[in-house]
Amino acid sequence: MALIGKIRQQKWLLVGTLAAALALFIGMLMFDNPNQNFFGGSQTTVGEIEGEKVDYREFSGTHEMLYSNGGGDGYSDRAYLWNFYVDNAIVKKEAEKIGVGVSKAELIELQFGQDESKLSPVIASRYRNQSTQQLDRQQLDQLKDLITNNKIDQMIKDNQLVPDFKYRWAHQEKEVIKDRLQKKITSMVEKGMYTPTWMAEVIDLEQTQSVDMMYVQVPFDEIETKSVTLSDDDYKAYFNENKASFKQDEETRKVEYVSLEVKATAKDSTDIRQSVADLVPGFKSAENDTIFVENNLGSMDGAYVKKDALSPVIADSVFGMPVGAVYGPYLDGNAYKAVKMLGRMSVPDSVKARHILRPATDQASLAAAQKTIDSLKLLIESGAGRFDSLAVKFSSDGSASKGGDLGTFGPGRMVKEFNEVCFYKAEIGKVYSVVTQFGVHLIEVNQRYGGSSGVSVAYISKDIVPSQATQNAVKDVATEIQEQSKDLESLRKAATAKGFTMEVTSPLKVNDYTIGALPVGQASRDMVRWAFGNDQNAGDVDKGDVSPNIYSFQNPNEFYVNKYVVAGLKSVIPAGTPSWQDVKEEIEPMVINRKKAELVKQQTQGKDLASIAAQYSVQVDTAAAITFGSAFLPKAGNVEPKVVATAFKIDLNKVSEPIVGNTGIFVIMPTNRTAGAATGNVAQIRQQSQVGSRGMVRNQLIQTLRGKADIEDNRSRFF
Repeated sequence: MALIGKIRQQKWLLVGTLAAALALFIGMLMFDNPNQNFFGGSQTTVGEIEGEKVDYREFSGTHEMLYSNGGGDGYSDRAYLWNFYVDNAIVKKEAEKIGVGVSKAELIELQFGQDESKLSPVIASRYRNQSTQQLDRQQLDQLKDLITNNKIDQMIKDNQLVPDFKYRWAHQEKEVIKDRLQKKITSMVEKGMYTPTWMAEVIDLEQTQSVDMMYVQVPFDEIETKSVTLSDDDYKAYFNENKASFKQDEETRKVEYVSLEVKATAKDSTDIRQSVADLVPGFKSAENDTIFVENNLGSMDGAYVKKDALSPVIADSVFGMPVGAVYGPYLDGNAYKAVKMLGRMSVPDSVKARHILRPATDQASLAAAQKTIDSLKLLIESGAGRFDSLAVKFSSDGSASKGGDLGTFGPGRMVKEFNEVCFYKAEIGKVYSVVTQFGVHLIEVNQRYGGSSGVSVAYISKDIVPSQATQNAVKDVATEIQEQSKDLESLRKAATAKGFTMEVTSPLKVNDYTIGALPVGQASRDMVRWAFGNDQNAGDVDKGDVSPNIYSFQNPNEFYVNKYVVAGLKSVIPAGTPSWQDVKEEIEPMVINRKKAELVKQQTQGKDLASIAAQYSVQVDTAAAITFGSAFLPKAGNVEPKVVATAFKIDLNKVSEPIVGNTGIFVIMPTNRTAGAATGNVAQIRQQSQVGSRGMVRNQLIQTLRGKADIEDNRSRFF
């Protein structure tokens, strides 16, 4: 009993010990499984939409599969993919609620149906012949055979399909189903949009009533900004009147930064010119021009071009050069170049030709196409087959119905390989096989017209770019500014002292990847991540903090840094309705315009339009038969709904108070109003109104559903 009593006396110590043990146990579990957080959520969850989790590995794998060879920036692709996940989850949930689905037979019809109008737009847009831009029915039929007859695995095993074909097709099926379900749901909502008779009658009257007026337009810049003084009350008044327009669904932040541009110096330019000059002797004596050009990052395509196709900087010089001669270095745009004359020949002005095309999309279809073209070539050369008849039967090109006839065309009209055969290699009446991006062609040139001298040239070229020493020097200045900046205010002072101007971003969201005019890239994304406290090396960020990082930017396809940026966090605007201080900078132009209108009111009190026009050196204009539906003032050059609304509201021949419009400050006087009259076209007006309402459904339904959906977006933790 004594022991039990002691335990009771020390019960809080016991509870604390048990709590500590429990915490240690949970910590061990978390250590053993780092992908689980305390609340059971996965640390690899990119997001959760309507209860459906999106795992990082799945999301990244799908992104890699779909976009790795797309040439995009990666950031917009990722945003597009996330939106697909969001919309797909939302549409599936809504479809389940109302019992809408896509049957297997319907899915087959959407993917492979013979009626093109019933094909999914996903399929119709992706499976088109690149040459004719028509639906590639042959490819779709082949795919249908592979999928419905379970041939995919064997084709992948035989290397006739890419290894991830099944996963790509499965994702595309999701896209097709989502698109179809979304259309069904949208169609149901559209059909619920109805314009009752009374509303159609009101619209009829509004469309037929009109107003004539005289007006004076005083442009905003006609009144100097320094002539108005703004107070906090002015900002508050404007904000309170327009508060709803500033409400936002998620937190935004603004970054203020200084950008240091990196430009090539005079020494950089001189050094680059000399590096090209040093290559000229080797360029002249090169026995293999192709290898020399490739080794020195030059260019040549073997085509013969006429004088007007050359840069005017060198055209006269090149056409006066002997074969083998080199001209340069010379400055052309932002590069130093040297050009070598490779050859001359007479180039036709145009040719008449015909062809047979067998399409090819992979190695297997390329081999099959080449085999068919070789057989057709033998038939034509032996006289056993006619070109036009074989073209009608075998060509997949739109010219097939004309026996392959392409008509007459000039140099450069066709793709490079096709062009070279027609203009430089082919003999009249002979047939030639050539492979292009569209497949394998069998070409016959029937006639050449005209001709003039053309030259084939090769170039070596070096862009004038900042040297590494120049880049380092600018970075040193950025580093000096950053080291002097303990907060945003000191950053402003340090940047100003060096002669730089600070810039402010528009409000940024946590997943944004663009910042003003700065190039899209990892540096922009890193700035946003830092601003929202998602940079693991920087920790939490407060208003006024300066980033410990110096951000380096370079343009696509350029291999040098062209900007260094030092950034600070200017403001944090929470989700919901912000304060007027949060949006003070955004609303300042509008507040200034309102104050200018007040000034105009003071200066024009009791004056007629002619006097007001003379006062501001503008003219009195007129507008006739203006309606609510067409609030466009032709001479003002813009839609001015506030002006037109006032014209319908005030008494005839009465001068209004100044109105802040879109293009200036207006003072108006309505001179005539025509009352609305029923036209009897209620059915037509109802139809037009419903078309507009249903169009809004198509454009806005999915956005509305997104706004109502339960979405947890964790992308900023990963990307």
